[in-house]
This record gives sequence, C-alpha cells and structure tokens, in this order.
Amino acid sequence: MDASLKKIADPTLAEMGKNLKEAMKMLEDSQRKAEEENGKKITGDIPGPLQGSGQDMVSILQLVQNLMHGDEDEEPQSTRIQNIGEQGHIALLGHSLGAYISTLDKEKLRKLTTRILSDTTLWLCRIFRYENGCAYFHEEEREGLAKICRLAIHSRYEDFVVDGFNVLYNKKPVIYLSAAARPGLGQYLCNQLGLPFPCLCRVPCNTMFGSQHQMDVAFLEKLIKDDIDRGKLPLLLVANAGTAAVGHTDKIGRLKELCEQYGIWLHVEGVNLATLALGYVSSSVLAATKCDSMTLTPGPWLGLPAVPAVTLYKHDDPALTLVAGLTSNKPADKLRALPLWLSLQYLGLDGIVERIKHACQLSQRLQESLKKVNHIKILVEDELSSPVVVFRFCQELPGSDPVLKAIPVPNMAPSVVGRERHSCDALNRWLGEQLKQLVPASGLTVMDLEVEGVCIRFSPLMTAAVSGTRGEDVDQLVSCVQSRLPVLTCTLQLREEFKQEVTATAGLLHIDDPNWPGIGVVRYEHANDDKSSLKLDPEGEKIHAGLLKKLNELESDLTFKMGPEYKSMKSCIYVGMASDDVDISELVETIAVTAREIEENSRLLENMTEVVRKGIQEAQVQLQKANEERLLEEGVLRQIPVVGSVLNWFSPVQASQKGRTFNLTAGSLESTEHTYVYKVQGTGVTPPQTPSGTRTKPRLPGQKPFKRSLRGSDALSETSSVSHIEDLENMEHPSGGPEQVALETSSPELHPGAPTPQDAEQPGALQNRTQSPEDDRPQVEEPDSLR
Repeated sequence: MDASLKKIADPTLAEMGKNLKEAMKMLEDSQRKAEEENGKKITGDIPGPLQGSGQDMVSILQLVQNLMHGDEDEEPQSTRIQNIGEQGHIALLGHSLGAYISTLDKEKLRKLTTRILSDTTLWLCRIFRYENGCAYFHEEEREGLAKICRLAIHSRYEDFVVDGFNVLYNKKPVIYLSAAARPGLGQYLCNQLGLPFPCLCRVPCNTMFGSQHQMDVAFLEKLIKDDIDRGKLPLLLVANAGTAAVGHTDKIGRLKELCEQYGIWLHVEGVNLATLALGYVSSSVLAATKCDSMTLTPGPWLGLPAVPAVTLYKHDDPALTLVAGLTSNKPADKLRALPLWLSLQYLGLDGIVERIKHACQLSQRLQESLKKVNHIKILVEDELSSPVVVFRFCQELPGSDPVLKAIPVPNMAPSVVGRERHSCDALNRWLGEQLKQLVPASGLTVMDLEVEGVCIRFSPLMTAAVSGTRGEDVDQLVSCVQSRLPVLTCTLQLREEFKQEVTATAGLLHIDDPNWPGIGVVRYEHANDDKSSLKLDPEGEKIHAGLLKKLNELESDLTFKMGPEYKSMKSCIYVGMASDDVDISELVETIAVTAREIEENSRLLENMTEVVRKGIQEAQVQLQKANEERLLEEGVLRQIPVVGSVLNWFSPVQASQKGRTFNLTAGSLESTEHTYVYKVQGTGVTPPQTPSGTRTKPRLPGQKPFKRSLRGSDALSETSSVSHIEDLENMEHPSGGPEQVALETSSPELHPGAPTPQDAEQPGALQNRTQSPEDDRPQVEEPDSLR
C-alpha cells in the first residue's frame, strides 16, 4: 500500500492515507500488547489540564488507546475493538477525507459532492433493485423514517406550510405501526414530528393463520376504515421485511395494494432487504421494491464501521423533499455519503453480494442442523429464505408427534403452564449465555418474546461481517447446543421431584424463582423465623451461610449458591444444574439434617455462656460442701499446723479425691470418682460414638454424593458388583457384638493373666477372674505394659 500511496499526485492525500494507516497500526499494536501483558491498570484517563506546549501524535494516540482499553481489567468481558480490516480503513479514511474536501473552493466542492452523492445513490438503487430512487444518508437509523413522515405530511396537507399544525388539528394524521416493530419507534416519531401519541395506531399481528409476527392485513383494513369514518387521515404505514425480533416479513404485496387503495405512504425496513442484492429473492421481500421508501443499513451487513444508513425514496417534487429535509444544499450534508462511496468501490459488486450470500448461507446451515436436534424448536421453519434463525429449548411431550412438539396441552391448568413457561425461560437464558461464551464469534442475542418466551437469535447479516463468523463456528455452535441438552433435560425433569421432596420435608420451604435455571431454591425455616416478615433475617443468614459451606465441602457435581429470596430479603440456597441422575431424596435430606445441626450448634454456642456460668456456681457450692464434710470427717485436730502433721504421720487418712466434671452436652455436673477409677484400672466402658445427624448412604468406590446407586448397572462386572455389595453388607451388619468390640479395643495384646478370646465367651469365668485377688495386681500393672 505504501507503493500505491507514492503514485498519488496530491501529497496531502498521500500523507493522510499514510497517517491513517500508521494510526490504526499503532492502536492495534497497543491493543495486542495490552492483551498479552494484561498487567497494571491504566490511569491515563484521569482528567487533567491542557498542556501549554502541546503533544505529539504518538502521545495523543496512546491516550486514546488508554481510554478505549482502560477498563478491561475491571470488566474482562468488555467488547474489544473489532478487526475491521482494510475495507474498514477505507471507510475511516472517508471521514478524514471529508474534512479535507470541505476546505476546497465552492465550485470544486459542489462538483465533487454532487458526483459522490449521485454515484452512491445510483449504485445502491441498482444493487437493491430500487429503480429511479433518491437517497438520504443519515447517522441515526430512525432519522430517515422521520424525514419520510415529514415528506408525507407535506404531500397530503397542501396548506401545512402556511397554516402549520392547525391543518393537522382539523384532520389528524394516523401512522400505522406493526405490533412487531422495534421498540420505541412510535415514540421517536411522535417526538420528532411534534405529534400526540393518539396519532399512532398499533396494528396487531396474526393470531389464527400465518406467522404470529406478521401484520394482520384484514385487521389493518378495518382500522383504516374506522379512522376514515372518524374524520382522520391515514398517512403512513411502516412494514417490516424482517422484524427486529425474529426476522419475519410482512405480506408487503397485499399491504402495497391496500396503501394504493387508500392513498397511504408505504415505508419498509428490516434486515431481509439485504437479500435484494442476491440472485434469488423471495416474493414477499421482492415486493418491497415497489414501496414508496425503504431504509437500508449497509454498515452491519458489509462490516463497515462508521458508515451511514440510507433511506431510498421516490418523489417527484424537489421542493417538498427540500422542505422535509431529505435534500440539502450544504456540501457537508452531501459528504455523509463519502465513506460509503469509498467502501462500495473497494468491495465491488461481487464482494458485496458475496458477503450477503455468506451470511444467508450461515443461517441456512444453522437452521438445517438444528432441525435434527431434539428439544430445539425453530421459530422460522416456514421461511426458508429468512437470514435470521430464532430457536429455543423446550421439553418435548412424551409420546407426542415431533411436528406438534412444545405445544401445551389444552386441559392443563394455567398455573402449571405458566410454571413450565418460566422454567423453560430460565433454562433458555442460561443456554444463551453459555453459547455466547463458548462461541463468541456467533454473535448470538438472548431476547424475551411476548408469546414464545426467552429465545436465542442468530442474525449473521448483522454480526457475521463484523465478528468474522465462519461455517466452522456454526458447527461448533450446534455441537455446544447438543452437549448442553442433557444438562437441560435432566434439570427440567428433576425440578418437580425436588419441589415435592422439599414440600414434604419438615423445616424446608420451596421458593419459586422464575429466573433461576437450576434444580430449585430452598430455604430452611429455623425456630425463630418470622414467616410473615420480608426483611433480612440475620440468624437465618448465618444458618444458610454455614449450610452453603457444608454443601460445598461434599465435593458433589452440583453447585450451590446463597442469595436473597425472589420476593424478600431472606437468605436461601440455590441448587444449580444437574448433569446426571441425582438422588433428590438424599439431597433434600442432607440439606434438612445439615441445617438442623447448624441451628442446634448455634443454639448451643449461644447458651454456652449461661450454662457454663451456672455450672461453675453449682460446682463451687458442691466443692464447698465437700470441704465441710471433709473437715467433719478428719476432725479439728488435723487442721492445726503442727499437731495435724504429727497426727497424719502416725495415722494417715486415706482421703478420696472428689472432683467435679461439667458435661457440656447435658449441661450437668458429674463426679470425677469414676474417672479416677477408670484411669487407675486402665479399663472402662468405651464411650459411645458421637452421633452424626447426617445419615450418609453407603456409596460405591468413586461414587460422588447425591448420585443414585450404580447397583445393577452394566458398567460394573458381576464379580465386582458382588464384592461391593458384600462390603456394604459387612459395613451395615458388623460380625461381632458390642462386648467383643470392647474387649478387643481394651486388650490389643495378650498378657499373662489377661482373658483369652475363649474366656470372653464365658461370662461366669470372666466374673471370677475379675473378682479373684491374684488378678488385681496384673490389672493394675497392665497400663505400664501397654505403655
């Protein structure tokens, strides 16, 4: 490209192209370095005073780069600058070139702008089959329609220039919009035209026959007749060649006949207008070439940045178009077409057609692949030429016809249908977010439709040229959908079972959260829980925090989160998606038992201070009584310092050590006499094991928590299954009794005089041995030998 720039005679143009190339290269290199380093935060976006000496171009571009990528550390998913390519550089060059051209003398500027405007208009009209049309270039997509409305008002109201809005007051204009039009379009038109909102008429879509996203032509005709009878003037109708939501096309041929009958201006917009550049065009879209005006957005279609939208129209009166603002005598307004003029020449007719054709092939490829996937419903199956694919996950009714899948049963209760609708919406929202992360080049959009619910839209005409979507990306998208289907179906099947188990379990409350895509939401109701209150519950939050920690320590395949309830501020546990068959009864039981243990432990800790204080006071009273009893038993003489020592030397007193132990579990005082006896003897009753509230089911080796038993599975061999079953039975039914276990634990080695296993089976012999005086000594010496 540097060699080509040297051939340009005008050094200013050559320098401009060179500077633009260097600037774009510098920004892209800076972005690449920032992605590789991913280092410290950039603080160059802090406002400061204007420097007096000025800065060079490199410093200014560095500042721009910092402002564009300064928040990437804080927002890792922020949109990065797109790889616009050389055709994007041409479009950007048009803006710089327009500023330079505006400095020419008036005559040269007039000739140049006229040539640019006429060439661009001619090329667009021929590419999109709109003969003898004029073009208006605008930055805001809706601005062209507002200018068309002004032109329609001036055309239908001859005295509008003189009388102004008094003419409109006597005969109010009516603008007809489809119910499937993009949101905010009617409000924008009223604000731009200064019209009241009653001037808008919302035309409903089909309800019985045809697509539910197409305008109802019969109902529109009825509305027009009613408005005429009321003394209103039907002014303009906005039709869709590809609705903003699902890409459906209205019956433009019939709408054109209706508009000609009542003298209404017909304006068409939509993404399907791009297919007019192809060799084969559907009849419904081809009818748009006969409309009065249409709005095109070649920037997203061709991947061109900063390219204006175009409104093509047909009108014979230049004075009215000038008054409406569609034409202008200012050269700066005509220079809006310069970026598009340069880009169209760079791409050529073949390049333009190839990009649009590639986008349509991507949509057809995805549509054909999704038809083979179960549980996926496509909303545009009847429109083979639509470049927009809208699909959603839905549960297929068991034993139903695949053609009639996802249709609710008529006799189902409305509450059940609404609950199933919310469940599928949450799952589709999760699926859409997953696909956007896994295949970012697909350009998917998650949207919420009024009738169908949450759906996923693939519109390659608006995203493929910018994101660089290829056929491999579509195949990857389909494979990702198939890999996520088992998770979706399993989760949807387990939801009702989870709700029933939670409802039947005491202390647990099931929470209906339509926005949660997991198995369900559950809340533990503690003893002090105020069910009527919606405020934050500190005690419940503490219990749920401990419960979340315990559940995450189990290392299961399920994910658990804690958050506020859907309709209140109370904490609850959110159970995530299930990728395999989950034992819901074990899951719910574990949640209930664990939460109950946490509540009991928290109560014990709260009451510990008071219990310990009372126990210490009682122990002090008992010890004081014990001292008084000891004084009475020993006598007063033994308390005298000298006399007591002599008396104790001649006649020592065998005083027993009597202390007190405090049982925290029972909250009572106990004597230490048994403790000292067991300590001296070295034997005693084995204390019982601490009971665990969580009843864990025996699991096979490698089996994670909350999984159903693999017993009887084909994956295990017969020998291994039998051995595992025997191990489980041995764990459940130990062979020895409690006496044998106690003897084994108390005497791991056989010493002289110790009871043998045969003697352990004879209770009488065991009693004789323990009562004989010969065995007292070995029992006392036994702890030394054990040590």
